[in-house]
Amino acid sequence: MTLALGMIEVYGVPAAVEAADAMCKAARITFVGYENTDLGRITILIRGDVGEVNMAVNQGLESVLKVNGGEILSHHIIPRPHENLESVLPIHQSADIRFPPPLSN
Repeated sequence: MTLALGMIEVYGVPAAVEAADAMCKAARITFVGYENTDLGRITILIRGDVGEVNMAVNQGLESVLKVNGGEILSHHIIPRPHENLESVLPIHQSADIRFPPPLSN
């Protein structure tokens, strides 16, 4: 069974940490990690059953609005991502969570 992929893109580290915390508390999901794309844009990646990911993403979106200056840039859920995405994108389970450096200096 392929696990759903949930993504929320926010502006800033505080909003990203708040969203990730809320998602982990709201549902049975696996926190995959963060992707720091550029200029403070951070995408939080989670995996789990479709219903759990749906619940977690909704809770994460609500929690971002509680952060002073928290801004939601984008969000999306892929119910059954194609198996090839596992080898191309960083959506596998990860025990080493860290903020990668931005793409530009």
